Amino acid sequence: MIAPLALAALAIALAWPVPVLLARARWPARSPAAALVLWQAIAIAGGLSMIGALLTFGLAPFGPDLLSASVNLLTGKVDRIEFWNALALSGAVLLTAHLLLNLVLTVVRSERQRRRHEQLVRLLSSPHGAPAGARLLDSPAPVAYCLPGALGSITVVSAGLVALLDEPEMRAVIEHERAHATQRHDIVLVLFRAWHASLPWFPIAFRAQREVGMLVEMLADDTARRSVPDSVLARAIVLVGAGQDRPVAEPVVAVEEGGGASVTELSSRLARLEVPPLSRPAETAAVAAAVALLAVPTALLAAPVLAALQ
Repeated sequence: MIAPLALAALAIALAWPVPVLLARARWPARSPAAALVLWQAIAIAGGLSMIGALLTFGLAPFGPDLLSASVNLLTGKVDRIEFWNALALSGAVLLTAHLLLNLVLTVVRSERQRRRHEQLVRLLSSPHGAPAGARLLDSPAPVAYCLPGALGSITVVSAGLVALLDEPEMRAVIEHERAHATQRHDIVLVLFRAWHASLPWFPIAFRAQREVGMLVEMLADDTARRSVPDSVLARAIVLVGAGQDRPVAEPVVAVEEGGGASVTELSSRLARLEVPPLSRPAETAAVAAAVALLAVPTALLAAPVLAALQ
């Protein structure tokens, strides 16, 4: 019973205190890449721990490890199954199916929205000189966003944005959006949106989605900082952020820059430009923590199986 209890304890820790502490921490703004890796590890390890706790408890009476217990159960070598074991097994199966189904549905809906949005963009915009593949939207609002896709991405900018920004500021915005496309931030956003859709009543799922959305913006800002000074990027963030709200596709299909961001988000992006990045040892520690989070539930589930096979 050690494995079910350990997995349950880890699942509880990753469901509330750990994500709350990470969301309140200040260091993620100084190393958004490491923080994003840690958020993904929390989500994966949390789901694995929840399912693993139910599965190991449900199969505990039927064998010393998951493999032998599953074989005994499926081959009819079990005389009877207790109510609580049956309930735990049913919960593991239903939770796994629920998470996978929501992931598939979210991906399908996102792709459908992306295609529909791309059709509208091509209908309502015209080709723009730089960067290659960019489209110019005839709108006075300062709009810039990336519409990623498997066969190529589209960077959409508005006439209002072109009129508002000077050349260095425009380059900062373009590099920001290009980073979203090349680093495929849309995939990460889809995964966390699926997590939230699976557990809409779970406040941490929404908080994780919000924090990850902020981190991908900061990652794109870091890419833009390699092309322009921080002062130029800050001006671009302020000018675009002060623009009008506008109807755009949801973040899972279009990664945005501009008026859709809250004042708090814009302030966070500006404030981090004035602080040094996280030290290399601290970044390494964050990534190591992410690896450990994934390794612990994996070891608890796989170690008995590997020991039995030897």
